Amino acid sequence: MSVGGHRLRITHLDKVMYPETGTTKADVIDYYTRVADYLIPHAKDRPATRKRWVSGVGTAEKAGQVFFEKNLPDSAPSWVPRREIQHSDHVNTYPLVNDLATLVWIAQQNALEIHVPQWRFGRGGTRRNPDRMVLDLDPGEGAGLPECVEVAKLVREILGDMGLDPMPVTSGSKGIHLYAALDGTQSSDEVSAVAKELARALEADHPDLVVSDMKKALRGGKVLLDWSQNNGSKTTIVPYSLRGRLRPTVAAPRTWRELSSPNLRHLEYHEVLERLSAKGDPLAELSASHPPRK
Repeated sequence: MSVGGHRLRITHLDKVMYPETGTTKADVIDYYTRVADYLIPHAKDRPATRKRWVSGVGTAEKAGQVFFEKNLPDSAPSWVPRREIQHSDHVNTYPLVNDLATLVWIAQQNALEIHVPQWRFGRGGTRRNPDRMVLDLDPGEGAGLPECVEVAKLVREILGDMGLDPMPVTSGSKGIHLYAALDGTQSSDEVSAVAKELARALEADHPDLVVSDMKKALRGGKVLLDWSQNNGSKTTIVPYSLRGRLRPTVAAPRTWRELSSPNLRHLEYHEVLERLSAKGDPLAELSASHPPRK
């Protein structure tokens, strides 16, 4: 294929990636091609970790068939934009999902999920301060989306008092992600500290609903308000990424009005495409609020 002026070899288009729905690799590539203009602004200039399903979801959970990939393989095309990150004992080279060709190449690798941090690289390759805060509302056993919505509204009130306007994303897995645009003046550690205090304050005020500790024994019937993904070394599923669930659900940006619906549920990729065609991106303001790169 010729994608964005680059030659790209596409293989095994008939491979079934989601057996429950019959969704093929061709469908996955088509989805990412059609959603690229909406996904890329939320991923641009951020190091991308990919989660790959070699043989599709459901039957592929055996060893070696599902894995996170951080380092860019030697086989990656030379035109894929990339940046290096020095870890404690090694250097990883990460792709940047800055263009359609790179997004299609990632889909060709059977990577259904794309995860990115809340910070971006500047033009010189330096790591900038985070330009968004994220809070992951993750329901424990016995809780679900209704409880997450209840917590989301509490978070919105607090962030609103801080001058921030959070925007919701149903994660496509279990819970809800809340994003708020930042001006880039605070470090990852400072943003994490604020998010942690917010989570602890809500836990203190609503102990039957909110928990800020990740221990599973504490989470039954409650919503974990996970503040830790603001850590500079952590990542979150990028908005509009597919999820490796039994059905082809998506991390789908939503409106607050939708969150009030008693019929709220996670959306599948074809529903997301229909919504984008009719209404555009509810999360567009998040990427539009980012300050210019330096």
